[in-house]
Amino acid sequence: MIRCRACGNSNPDSSLYCDECGAKLATEDIHRTDIPSPIQHTAEVPIFSGSNATSVGTPPVQPEALRPIGSNGPSAPNATISKATLTIERGEGAGTQFALTRDESVIGRWDADNGIFPDVDLDTVDGEAKVSRRHARVLIRDAKFFVEDLGSTNGTYINRGRRLLPGTPQQLANGDEIIVGKTFLRFNITN
Repeated sequence: MIRCRACGNSNPDSSLYCDECGAKLATEDIHRTDIPSPIQHTAEVPIFSGSNATSVGTPPVQPEALRPIGSNGPSAPNATISKATLTIERGEGAGTQFALTRDESVIGRWDADNGIFPDVDLDTVDGEAKVSRRHARVLIRDAKFFVEDLGSTNGTYINRGRRLLPGTPQQLANGDEIIVGKTFLRFNITN
């Protein structure tokens, strides 16, 4: 088993990417299960309310593997980003539309037992389970959209081209077709 340094999840030896968080697994971690789970550090931040000050913990520091493309720190909101949608084009659920409202929207299948709740949930339209639980994600960086495969079993494709390499974001254009498993999605910028 390979333990993910980002989230601590144990993954099969053949995995290149974490099944839980999608982070790239370090090659030196292969066949090692003695790596400790990541420690989430918090810092005390004073909160002032009237004359009384209290302290609360800050959120955990985001692991390096999960930081946005071209970023040295946590993601800042993109004030100038456009809005976009993914629409199912074929088969069961054709016409179903998903709004992409976050800087990172995960495409996959819902799995409450393992705590996986993708933004674009294809569980009800993927009867053959060809879409991985955490299959791909759409990223917004510098007002541009990208799609990235998260190490899925059946691959991610843009406009029926070559299979995307996991962990390598590819820029999207308005009207692009994204294929995840056997589900065909149309990407549209809505502004």
